[in-house]
Amino acid sequence: MARQGQTEMAVLGALSMQPMTAYALREAIRDVLGHFWSESFGQIYPTLGTLEQRGHVRRREGSRPGSSIFVITDSGAARLRELLSEPIKAVPPRNGLLLRLFFGRNLGAEKCRELIREAKADAERRLAEYDTLARAVAVQDRGSPDLPYTMMTVSAGRHGAEAVIAWAAEALALLDGAPEEPGAPEEPGDTLTNGEPQ
Repeated sequence: MARQGQTEMAVLGALSMQPMTAYALREAIRDVLGHFWSESFGQIYPTLGTLEQRGHVRRREGSRPGSSIFVITDSGAARLRELLSEPIKAVPPRNGLLLRLFFGRNLGAEKCRELIREAKADAERRLAEYDTLARAVAVQDRGSPDLPYTMMTVSAGRHGAEAVIAWAAEALALLDGAPEEPGAPEEPGDTLTNGEPQ
């Protein structure tokens, strides 16, 4: 799915939960979807305009003079279902931490330990945030038909953070006995390409 389609999905999805101003929409995407989906603020406003031109959202007068509240229309709900039904496009992984650890012999064990400890601390922070979010959602959305869907995404975040914490303990144990100083580069004949010695 193209980037524009995914932005439309985020915007329409947020509006399907409740009508809101453009500012509230931006905040909702950042604070709620932001736990698992990153969306550029520079894309949200133009996307709202495009969706309005196509009749997928409409404006109504807000409580303050000059403010507008965006409401999803029937065609917008149909467009959202269409977008949600499209196949998920796999994204090639780009993990800066694992890239550094893969070549960690050049950093040395202690620097690698620092990176792993930072990743563990970040995962512990995220786990605490997910726990707080789960409690808040359980209260705020009690009785809402969206509750099981929201909770399963929060649960996925919790499991991801827990997995990083468990991995960090295992990774730190693997570094026991590794050379503390960065290692010298290997001779060209010692490197492997496609599993075969050069």
